[in-house]
Amino acid sequence: MTTGLIPGEQPPDPRPADGLPPQRREPAGQGTMSVENRSRSSVITARAAASFEPLGRSVASARSFVRDTLQGWGFGDIVDDAVVLTSELVTNAVVHAGTSADVLCLRREEGVRIEVADRYPEREIPLQGSPVDMGSPDREGGRGLQLCAALAGHWGVDYTPTHKTVWFQLALPERPVGTRSAGPSLPTPLLPLADARVRVAVVQVDRAGSISAWNEDAEELFGYSAEQVTGKPLTDLAAWPHTPGTGTGIADALRLSRWEGSYGIRGAHGRVIPVYASHLRVRDTEGEPSTVCLLVRDHERAVLQTPSRVPASDSSGGSDGQSADPFEVFIGSPAPDDLDGLLQRTVERARDMLDGDSAFLLLATDDETELEVRASTGLPSARQRFARVPVEAGPGRYGSARMPAVHDDLTAVSGAVPLLNGTGMRSVVTVPLKVEGRLTGSLGVAAEAPGRYSNEEALRLQFAADRIALAVESARLGELERLRRGSLSFLVEASDLLAGTLDRDQTLALMAQMTVPTLATWCAVYTIADQASEPDLSYVLHEDEELIDGIKSLLSKIDPPDPVPTPGARVWSAPAEVAHQAALRSSMRSLGLSGGPTRQVTPGIGPTLATAAAVGGETVVLPLVARNRVIGMLTLGKPTDEHFRQEILELAEDLSRRAALALDNARLYSERTAISQSLQRSLLPPELPTVDGVEVEVIYRAAGEGNEVGGDFYDLFPISDGAYGFAIGDVCGTGPNAAAVTGLARHALRLLAREGLSGPAVLERLNSAILDEGARSRFLTLLYGEMRPRADGSAELKVVCAGHPLPLRLRQDGTVEPAAEPQPLLGVLEDLELYEQTVVLDPGDVLLCVTDGVTERREGPRMLGDDGLAEVLTTCTGLTAGAVAARIMRAVERFASDAPSDDMAILAMRVPGLQTDG
Repeated sequence: MTTGLIPGEQPPDPRPADGLPPQRREPAGQGTMSVENRSRSSVITARAAASFEPLGRSVASARSFVRDTLQGWGFGDIVDDAVVLTSELVTNAVVHAGTSADVLCLRREEGVRIEVADRYPEREIPLQGSPVDMGSPDREGGRGLQLCAALAGHWGVDYTPTHKTVWFQLALPERPVGTRSAGPSLPTPLLPLADARVRVAVVQVDRAGSISAWNEDAEELFGYSAEQVTGKPLTDLAAWPHTPGTGTGIADALRLSRWEGSYGIRGAHGRVIPVYASHLRVRDTEGEPSTVCLLVRDHERAVLQTPSRVPASDSSGGSDGQSADPFEVFIGSPAPDDLDGLLQRTVERARDMLDGDSAFLLLATDDETELEVRASTGLPSARQRFARVPVEAGPGRYGSARMPAVHDDLTAVSGAVPLLNGTGMRSVVTVPLKVEGRLTGSLGVAAEAPGRYSNEEALRLQFAADRIALAVESARLGELERLRRGSLSFLVEASDLLAGTLDRDQTLALMAQMTVPTLATWCAVYTIADQASEPDLSYVLHEDEELIDGIKSLLSKIDPPDPVPTPGARVWSAPAEVAHQAALRSSMRSLGLSGGPTRQVTPGIGPTLATAAAVGGETVVLPLVARNRVIGMLTLGKPTDEHFRQEILELAEDLSRRAALALDNARLYSERTAISQSLQRSLLPPELPTVDGVEVEVIYRAAGEGNEVGGDFYDLFPISDGAYGFAIGDVCGTGPNAAAVTGLARHALRLLAREGLSGPAVLERLNSAILDEGARSRFLTLLYGEMRPRADGSAELKVVCAGHPLPLRLRQDGTVEPAAEPQPLLGVLEDLELYEQTVVLDPGDVLLCVTDGVTERREGPRMLGDDGLAEVLTTCTGLTAGAVAARIMRAVERFASDAPSDDMAILAMRVPGLQTDG
């Protein structure tokens, strides 16, 4: 039973029917037939349907579905109103009613009808004679019927025991939207009629596109006063037609010297008023350009429209016998200059030429083994775009795309046209697009009824295909050239980025960030440590950060793809299948029968469904092969029902080869760095022992990035009961070669000292060991000593200073003096005569030992030197050993702005004072 009114019908009650706002009357001349009679007399020429889950994002999906459908049918001028109404009605269904929504689009001769059905028939709807307040237009809900009343030519509400359907119908303009060129005048009898009072709106637009003048006729036509619109951009009022294949926008049209065409102006009442416009670009006396726009109602376009150059009766040819270009006859003039626009215009014209319900065009791959869907109308284009089907599908000539084919009933030949599986199309005619005998594509038109096409229609379609094949191939080659240039630039940039890092984790992140969203919607990188290891999921990225955790959780629960070294992308169906099953189980649990029909969907279903949609499209795996070994896999994915273009897969394959080498280089660098750091740490002494009665502090800085040990070294170790050996030295040079001698010296000192040898004997044997290294030997400066704390609180030190900066002694009174005499360095002379000196540190005294990296710290021509070091040390009276070492290091760092270029070591030893430290 239908309860909504059709505009034009009068209710028996003087009040508005159903308590709704007064409806618009039908234009004069239209009858007041009932809904039933109107439905029977209407011929449905195309149909598209979709269902949407009770989720908030379904509203956006429904808007996209309606927009794609109407644009595919060529009805771009009513898309905006249809999308607004659909959005409100679907919101009522999935958000407010909490049920799924079914959207049905019907193309009819008199317009487009869109039906939105939900599964909440119990919801109360207004009854005749019962006034109901529809609420404020600013409310979130409840505006659907108000908008239907305001925007639709006809609308109504149907309900059954299980469903409620709200439908609306939008009328199409009587004349096609387009741009006309100048030409001779038409004969007077052929001029169309116009109202006695023709209003011509004069609108002037400045350089920035803002309205600067608005005459009285404009106020009358559109309902705005000049004060309301002056200074506003014309684009705020204009409803510009977005027909597929048309690249000119209103901003471009306003910059042309002359332009004529149709668009709409949204009036003060909210409805779009179709107008025909003539634009003229002018400049004032000061040279400032502006555009004068003359606008009339679309049905009065004869007032402004330039007549066609050729009368309709002579359209087939001129008096000189020249016929029109067959390509322009089919495509129209001007032809779209981009490939997608040309293909979309082609399928629309092919569908209209054979009065079909849908049409599609596929382009062949380079090897002509597959066809890729590039344009369609009357089909769910988002699902089919870039899908690939084999050229040879099915037995006999009817399964080949290389020859024209007619199918009377697809149900009798299963899989003959894979693209149409599950679409409801029964009959189809397909013809090849060929250039110089080579298959370049396939064009098809399909209908829901069986037996619609014969060989005659196939010949007509083939004739049209032959006219456009060369233009399509030329546009395709141009697109490929642009893609190749873009791909080359992309790969160059990717190579630079990958070569700029040797960090494994950063390389993984770069790999993913370069593919998302440029090549894929989501990406996962698996790595393989060695041939015996299983692939490990190392990195996951999605263009929507909120979905990353869900995808990572999903992939961690399924077996990784097999590490096959075969180059190229291979399809991996596991993620989509597992995600679909998980979403289905979650939906069944969340929508269980125990809750009854009013049970609400639990929040937990959202992430599962979102993850399933994110990975529900095509997923491909590319091996990461470096040095003849599979070191990982790059996984790329698309959301539900989306496919990869062949060019994108080829680009991804090139990227995977570069990424594999970068990842392997990062792995090798990480391994070598780990080995180097492990060896360097072995050269450092273990934790310093605690010496009773003496404070000891060490600060060590190795020069060079990544170095933990250099040519400078230190050590402190027990020799015997109550005695400790200490050393600080400097090997000639820095880096690994110097570190090798460092290790030799430190270990030799410990071994020789614990044999009971004196200080000079220890250094003489170390000198011999260094000389025995031959060409690898390096000279070494070394300060070595033995320390023994005394019972009276002092400490006795016996030191040997072999070519090393002299140790400095800081007394409690602030005086600083050298604590040893210089002697020959090691590694140069074979026979050394060294001697040791005894130093007694009284309570409160400090002994400071440093390497030449401290004293030779430079800032331009200035050098810190021994005197500068002694000056800093005089300020350390009363400080602990740790504070003394820290102050010395801080002074060295502040002495120059540049980073230190030499290794530095500081060893501070202090005997606590009896009074201050007691």
